[in-house]
Amino acid sequence: MNIPTMITVRGYLKLAVRGERVELFINALTEAGIPVWDVKPTGMHAAEIKLLLRDFWSLRPLLKRTGCRTKVIERNGLPFRARNLWRRKAFALGLVLFFALLTALCSMVWDVQVEGNETIADEDILAAAQKEGVYPFQWIFRLQPMDKLSTNMTARLPEASWVGVERTGTRIRIQIAEADIPEKPPLMSPRHLISTRDAVVTRIYAEKGLPKVQVNSRVKKGDILISGVLGDEENSQTVVAKGEVRGLVWHEYDIEVPLVKKHKVYTGQDKERAYLVLGDRAIQLWGYGDIAYAKHEMLTFYDPFTWRTRQLPFGWMTEKIMEVTEVQQTITAEEARTEGIEAAKRDILAKYGADSRFVTQKILHDKNENGKVYMKVLFEVEETIAKELPIVYNQGE
Repeated sequence: MNIPTMITVRGYLKLAVRGERVELFINALTEAGIPVWDVKPTGMHAAEIKLLLRDFWSLRPLLKRTGCRTKVIERNGLPFRARNLWRRKAFALGLVLFFALLTALCSMVWDVQVEGNETIADEDILAAAQKEGVYPFQWIFRLQPMDKLSTNMTARLPEASWVGVERTGTRIRIQIAEADIPEKPPLMSPRHLISTRDAVVTRIYAEKGLPKVQVNSRVKKGDILISGVLGDEENSQTVVAKGEVRGLVWHEYDIEVPLVKKHKVYTGQDKERAYLVLGDRAIQLWGYGDIAYAKHEMLTFYDPFTWRTRQLPFGWMTEKIMEVTEVQQTITAEEARTEGIEAAKRDILAKYGADSRFVTQKILHDKNENGKVYMKVLFEVEETIAKELPIVYNQGE
């Protein structure tokens, strides 16, 4: 027979039927209009059938007439599942509440991340996002469309050229592209450019202000090179003098270079000690024994244990003891002179600017005694000689 529709929703039973007149019982079911299916004989006077739950109570008259007996083997369908759930009311209620809570939690914003910002503070970005309704524990269905959020936040953050808002599940990610805003020059009081040392001017360029010297002029330390006062005594204006002034300056150096030099060299022999560090205590694990090297250096490496991004108060420490020896190197007097002059030049460049240019050098005194070379050298150097000096007015002016 055909299987009725929606048997899972309506509920159905699987029955075992026994009796000498099983065939007559099944024919009686058909005559009574009771649908049965999956009829299987299981013996001489036995069979299995399936029928709807609603028809089970209509079997009694037919069983009496045919002398058969039935036994329920299986119960299937929604009515039986609902009854089982009804027996477990607490479990059913908990299951419903679980799915309701899960749905609610998946419908909220749990995390707001900010990426790409360097000069704009995270707090300012999160504050702008909160004004647009983007913050933790906000309902997702209450959020505006992502493109509208991007537009509104770009308007709220003038330091950003573009703001992107993206949602992935319960996480909101805000990406920032910062605008290139030129830095405002600091406000400065009027000032002169004066000479830093005695020199002969070789170049003068006044971007702002009044030049007071010319090329080949000899100036002393403190002389005004470019004045920050424009005009005459009756009509004057003060400005921040700007420009570049270069001049020839003389530096005298006393140089002393030994002819025999000692260098430290590693022999390649080393020894290691390992420690387990617990707080401010270190327990040595191996590397015991005395150090057999006459001269040595020690390097210490500490590797703390970490958990995620947090540093724990214990770790691993290693001491590496390396043997060293001294090697002597003898140089000629000419090599010592060259080395001393080069060292003096490096010192001048470090003190007075890498753009300094050496014009001439003259050895004023040179002698070789006690294993050293002694020299007095005069360097003529073209370098920047200008520095700023604020203009200060007397109270009566």
